[in-house]
Amino acid sequence: MDSHQSPFIDEARIAQTLQAAAAGPLDPQRLKDVLAKALELKGLDASDVAVLSQVSSPDQAAELFAAASRVKDSIYGSRLVLFAPLYVSNLCANECQYCAFRANNAELKRRVLSQSEVAAEVKTLVEQGHKRVLLVAGESYPRRGFDYVLDCITTVYATRLGKGEIRRVNVNVAPLEIEQFKRLKEARIGTYQLFQETYHRETYARVHLAGKKVDYDWRVTVMDRAMEAGIDDVGIGVLFGLADWRFELQGLLQHIRHLEQAFGCGPHTISVPRIEPAVGSPMAFAPPSQVSDDDFKRIVAILRLAVPYTGLILSTRENAETRRACFALGVSQISAGSRTNPGGYQEQQDDVAAQFCLGDHREIDEVVRDVASMGYLPSFCTACYRLGRTGADFMELAKPGEIKYHCDPNALSTFQEYLADYATPQTREIGEALIAKTLEKMDAKQREVSTKLLEKVKAGRRDVCC
Repeated sequence: MDSHQSPFIDEARIAQTLQAAAAGPLDPQRLKDVLAKALELKGLDASDVAVLSQVSSPDQAAELFAAASRVKDSIYGSRLVLFAPLYVSNLCANECQYCAFRANNAELKRRVLSQSEVAAEVKTLVEQGHKRVLLVAGESYPRRGFDYVLDCITTVYATRLGKGEIRRVNVNVAPLEIEQFKRLKEARIGTYQLFQETYHRETYARVHLAGKKVDYDWRVTVMDRAMEAGIDDVGIGVLFGLADWRFELQGLLQHIRHLEQAFGCGPHTISVPRIEPAVGSPMAFAPPSQVSDDDFKRIVAILRLAVPYTGLILSTRENAETRRACFALGVSQISAGSRTNPGGYQEQQDDVAAQFCLGDHREIDEVVRDVASMGYLPSFCTACYRLGRTGADFMELAKPGEIKYHCDPNALSTFQEYLADYATPQTREIGEALIAKTLEKMDAKQREVSTKLLEKVKAGRRDVCC
């Protein structure tokens, strides 16, 4: 392979597609045609996405947002899955100009958690009500190397507190070889997540100056190795703010189509982080391609229309107001009560040891209460990956709409668990009212299944699912 040619990211084709869409004013009829196509829930092609990327006026944006809201509601209903990141190490051998973990950052306080410290972090998360975590480590490991990550996963699953435990461990760690991915699968992870950061090769080279991460192609092919190893739930993403967001959407779409063609299934999730301030990393305070709040909402809406059945993840990088606005536009998973420094749940957020500064500092109970007050159903469900509904099998249920007979009841039962075991009285009152209202809106089949699960939870059972 030519070292200057990505295996499936075609920058020349992206440029042609974007230039064609920007050749003149956005045709109102073309916009309506693309939105009508999106409402068929079959996704969009590159030219369609390029058209939506040209939306600029408030009226056009309103049309885009309305369509995204309809698609989101049709597939996901009011569910919002909650999770928390678990940072176990901030050691890193890479020199990424936007990240506080970069190898030459003398301002960062380095920390690697011991297994007892990992367990303490997990107990705090369980005590707050969390059921799923995203385990994150800097792209360099301590003495045990990759085995350190496996040790941490084992510790997370083995740690219990009262009625609670972490039921799903998703993982965001450095690109691996196929044999290492097989060991990761054996460790019972949920989703393997990693971001390309930017699909623009020139920008990628400019912001990644040292370490293994300088190899664009090694990173962009990571999901091929993961899926070849049998991990069929993978999560991709872009760090918006490094290159033009319109280009990045095209890159994401090419990556998705490649995985679909090669493995019969695209990514389980897409994350949409924006660059946030990070200690000791000047670029993080002045991103080269800053994304405005309005454009960020367009990004979320376009992705929801382009890949309607793929989960969209929004982190606490964004402030509460932005997060609220994005719920209706396509977001299906959010982090809550996050800390981005190793040991942060025991010791609170410490920006001198954190990967980036938070935008939403609220604790999980306040987030849950806010989400429920808006009419969205907080879900702590982890059933699908444990029952084999992953990858193509998940999509086979999702596309005809059958998944709702699992997801909605499971969302209600896990939310009832949270209300019974962890919620404050105010949150419990709002949550109980939401559960009652949600049951009223269900069809008879959903209501029957949900009611049975809720009764089991109220009787003291935990981790009931269908």
